[in-house]
Amino acid sequence: MHSVNVGIIGYGTVGSGTVEVLLDNKDLIKRKTGIEINVTKIADLRIDQIKDKYLEQIPVKTKDAYEIINDENIDIVVELIGGYEPAKTFIMEALKNKKHVVTANKALLAVDGLDIFKLSDENDVYLGFEGSVGGGIPIIRVIKEDLAANNIKEIYGIINGTANYILSKMEKEKKEFDEVLKEAQKLGYAEADPTFDVEGIDTAHKIAILATLAFNTIIPFDKVFVEGISKIKQVDIDFANRLGCKIKLLAIAKKHENDIEVRVHPTMIPERYILSKVVDVFNAIYIVSDKVDRTIHYGRGAGAKPTGSAVAGDIIDIARKISAGCKKIIPTLGFSDKYTQYYPIRDINEIRSSFYLRFNAVDKPGVLSKIAGILGKYDISISSAIQPGESSPGDVVPLVFMTHETLGRNVANAVEEIDQLDVVKEKTVVIRVEGKK
Repeated sequence: MHSVNVGIIGYGTVGSGTVEVLLDNKDLIKRKTGIEINVTKIADLRIDQIKDKYLEQIPVKTKDAYEIINDENIDIVVELIGGYEPAKTFIMEALKNKKHVVTANKALLAVDGLDIFKLSDENDVYLGFEGSVGGGIPIIRVIKEDLAANNIKEIYGIINGTANYILSKMEKEKKEFDEVLKEAQKLGYAEADPTFDVEGIDTAHKIAILATLAFNTIIPFDKVFVEGISKIKQVDIDFANRLGCKIKLLAIAKKHENDIEVRVHPTMIPERYILSKVVDVFNAIYIVSDKVDRTIHYGRGAGAKPTGSAVAGDIIDIARKISAGCKKIIPTLGFSDKYTQYYPIRDINEIRSSFYLRFNAVDKPGVLSKIAGILGKYDISISSAIQPGESSPGDVVPLVFMTHETLGRNVANAVEEIDQLDVVKEKTVVIRVEGKK
């Protein structure tokens, strides 16, 4: 029986979930792998305040992360405190000490991970980060290893459970964004400060990581277009349903011959598409590649046990390699260009798509034709229009246009001009459309 020692820095939601998985299923892991995985130390600044049955089983509890990083008997250091610092310093110090590292820190890896990836390879130690994207859905290893023979062309992801829960509840219960957000916070699905989730930043961190792995290039996070769901209203969801579509916060990455798209925004997709069926806190990642064609990966995208399972999976994978005496043969990012390859990121305004446009305008003769005229001026062709069924002259009513494919730049210019009209009373809501009905 081989034995591998693990030290975990951070005993929050994911840290406690990871320990629960490793302790509850310790015998099962032993039978499957022939390896005894021992969590020997936990470090957390709040360690004196935490009481649970799993923590009681850990031999050493400390407030000092360096008691783990500098411990010669620990083989794998697990960073689960999140954030940028001191998380990056802890990871870098562990790698310098030739320790294998596991993390679920998507923000750090997406925004400032290049030094970490390079040091992992330079020191010939493993860096596992399966838990950084998709919670319990195995996706990092799938892209790095299982689809390594494929040229991945496109990725579409619903990869933030909070945003997906809110949009699902808005549709199901006919409530507005603010009301559903408050309910999500009470249930623990949304943070007290939900900005990262509802404004798309968390989703952008994840698609930056996936696109980096899939397209063999470094994705600068500041080049990812990000737009959240806070502007979406019940009226937009109702109109989407009338059009046979659903609104989802979608992460999209596409590889072209000379550049790539990486973007996050509310997206209208036909209800016959698989991703339109993904509801509540569940995540799904849809991949299109040249040989295997289409695959979809679905499951719980967050939470203590799902993400803890992904972290435990990385620990077990590394433990197997340690026990077998394997030399590291797969680069941390799955490709061997020394992480200097960059493809240009296509500007959002240069991406073609169809659009949903909602104008809140005064109901009076000539308004519809005036708006349509401006759209025509910018070479935007209308595929359909919806007007309210009942209204009185002078009422402010929603007018909806669906366009044929056009450049984002054309729509941005047209909307800027339309929003200046006296008859338009709110900023136009613009939602990109993916897929054909």
